[in-house]
Amino acid sequence: MLIWSQPSRELLSTVVESTLTASQITCHQHLANSRRYMNRLATSSVMLSTLKDGQVVRGLAGIPSEEPVLFVGYHMLLGIEIIPFVAQLMMERNILVRGIAHPAMFVKVKDRMPPEPDPANFDVFRVMGAVPVSAANFYKLMSSKSHALLYPGGVREALHRKGEKYKLFWPERSEFVRMAARFGAKIVPFGVVGEDDFAEIILDYNDQIKIPGRREEIERVTSRTPKLRTDASGKVANQQMHLPWMLPKFPGRFYYYFGKPILTEGMKVELREKKKCDELYLRIKSEVEGCIDFLKNKREKDPYRNLLSRVLYQASHPCSISPFHLPSFDL
Repeated sequence: MLIWSQPSRELLSTVVESTLTASQITCHQHLANSRRYMNRLATSSVMLSTLKDGQVVRGLAGIPSEEPVLFVGYHMLLGIEIIPFVAQLMMERNILVRGIAHPAMFVKVKDRMPPEPDPANFDVFRVMGAVPVSAANFYKLMSSKSHALLYPGGVREALHRKGEKYKLFWPERSEFVRMAARFGAKIVPFGVVGEDDFAEIILDYNDQIKIPGRREEIERVTSRTPKLRTDASGKVANQQMHLPWMLPKFPGRFYYYFGKPILTEGMKVELREKKKCDELYLRIKSEVEGCIDFLKNKREKDPYRNLLSRVLYQASHPCSISPFHLPSFDL
């Protein structure tokens, strides 16, 4: 069984606050240089969810409270969408999400040399119950009736190349569907956009390997990192461990859209058939893509997409609105 006990809400709040100044700023120094700045970026996120009747609402009221629940979505550049979502779900619904994460976040590499990941930078995720991705750990999360977070595109999405933003890199095999159905999990497809309002990739993997010595460095880091999907085909199997070089932008805003939960209870036998399993998998993928397209369109109509406009709005409405619920576009 998983050796973990849920931390108190007070501890989680402290960890999230410290992470915004430690882990995130360490990894993304070009995005922020102060605690207040990162907190504002996180708490001004727009979050939409879908009720049982299909109505889209502001906030996270549409997230099921009955477990198990599996969130399946798009992984933005460097995974910068995780902290705002996890923090808001905890504050608004008192629900703790447990991530299914890359093993590199848990493994200490002997004689580690930059830019190899330091597991200490990911302490917050372990405190919040994240586990290394594996079939066994996925089984344990579902059987323990958890709210779990899964990114089928994994590292390949989080470390994408130029021109690949908001593109899904999912494996061809329906890896998680049968396990979710085995425990009658509710699958919540979601999309998130906003990375392109914070930074622009100026040197991706394809550019960096042309720099003398850089290819060897990337290969060294990749070879010392735990391997996933070694039998996969396509771009999702192309998981070179590198950090894209980025140019910061004047900050915009993150937008999240959680689709209508997909019920799998009673489908365990039906989904033993590969065709049915693949159909549901493709439906979930299509839902995620639809959520992303919806947000890309809607954010164009948000008068508070720019950080400056939000700061000015709060300055002119100091007592009338919570910093967690700034206005955005019309639904």
